[in-house]
Amino acid sequence: MERREPVLLKRGCDATQIPSGFLVRLEPGSYVIPQQVLDGNVTVMTERGGLARILAADADALGPEYVELAAKAEAARATRSEGPFDEQKVWNELKTVYDPEIPASIVDLGLVYHVASEPSPDGAKVLVVMTLTAPGCGVGPVLVEDVRSKVERVPGVADVDVQLVFDPPWDQSRMTEAARLTLGLM
Repeated sequence: MERREPVLLKRGCDATQIPSGFLVRLEPGSYVIPQQVLDGNVTVMTERGGLARILAADADALGPEYVELAAKAEAARATRSEGPFDEQKVWNELKTVYDPEIPASIVDLGLVYHVASEPSPDGAKVLVVMTLTAPGCGVGPVLVEDVRSKVERVPGVADVDVQLVFDPPWDQSRMTEAARLTLGLM
């Protein structure tokens, strides 16, 4: 969903400033301009001109339309996480993790280098090796935590190890054709 009309915040909420990754407080009554909604999270332009990501859990601060979008994302997530452990379900969850600045998943961007799992008595241990589009990206810790929390929700997962690496360095050749189309690179 793309929307450019300003939205008056119904209540204050915390958000992640982009690209620094710092936590910021958006005050009630301030205006934001939604830029994109991805998996229920909303990237907004603030009154000061910067970007920030509001989590789906705070969608009510933006209004009922965004609560509905967050609920749809949660329902889709619940459907994806039914049944026994399957590594494909890990990949499916990774496809719902987005860089807040870019309307493509980290999988389509080519940021996920490796996924592996091994059984354990408590459930599967999952390893995700990933990178960032730039080593100094401030939202790196946010993306790593998004990956960890989403993979933890996959049925049968007991432990998640997310390793952030910068070798080999990421470049645009790692992107899928779909991501290139979305970003206007084709």
